[in-house]
Amino acid sequence: MSWWEAAFLGLLQGLTEFLPISSSGHLVITRSLLGVGISEGPALMFDVLLHFGTMMSIIVHYRRKLVGLTTEFARCAVSPPTWNASWKSNDEFRTATYVLVSIVPSGLAYILFMDRIEAAFSDPRTAAGMLLVTGALLSLTLIRRRPDGDLSTFKVIVIGIAQAFAMIPGISRSASTICSALYQNVEPEKAANFSFIMLLPVVAGATVIKIVTALEAGLPIQWGPMALGTVLAFLAGLVAIKTVLDFVRKGRFHFFAIYCFVAGIAGLILL
Repeated sequence: MSWWEAAFLGLLQGLTEFLPISSSGHLVITRSLLGVGISEGPALMFDVLLHFGTMMSIIVHYRRKLVGLTTEFARCAVSPPTWNASWKSNDEFRTATYVLVSIVPSGLAYILFMDRIEAAFSDPRTAAGMLLVTGALLSLTLIRRRPDGDLSTFKVIVIGIAQAFAMIPGISRSASTICSALYQNVEPEKAANFSFIMLLPVVAGATVIKIVTALEAGLPIQWGPMALGTVLAFLAGLVAIKTVLDFVRKGRFHFFAIYCFVAGIAGLILL
């Protein structure tokens, strides 16, 4: 992997991880066009580092919120008799619990359909086709609603299921989770913030699993280019988070549908 390929893929990952245009879909399609083997050892290890970079961008952007969530959850969790009262009155404890609930569908989907999910990453045409699905999800946010509601256990389960479907390359995780929250009348900024925070345990878990697998397989690591890509993924991720929040606040989330439709159709034609 050359330096320019690593830099390009790092920027691409950082931007598309949070913009509702599917990072996995873009990486699968781009690698196919660049001729970078998706199943090659270095490419798999690079995936781990790129996701680590975007994970760090979430941690940095939401550092104060994450400290509060972690502290309150730990404080309330060690005192079972107060759980019911904490659930009703402590928003941070409730949000932290929602995050844990949201990862269950993804975990089950990975266990049950791991082989099929991983096989989809070798098919760039599938990724291109799924970009059209993402465009459709975004377009549906044009339907007028009253986005003034809060999260609930049922809503979080639905959002978690949407995140599980986003394991298919081409279906944007941020689009599916934010849109599924908006469809349920969750307040836009709250929907976006929860979408980003709920990604943390999923990415952290996947990163640990892939690192162990890579180390056991003795996969080669090109430290220079991979470090560059990781740093650029982190910086681009910070920009992307702020961009999405701005679009959501202004009710312009559907604008990204145009890009998804164009990219999906172009991918199907070129691949």
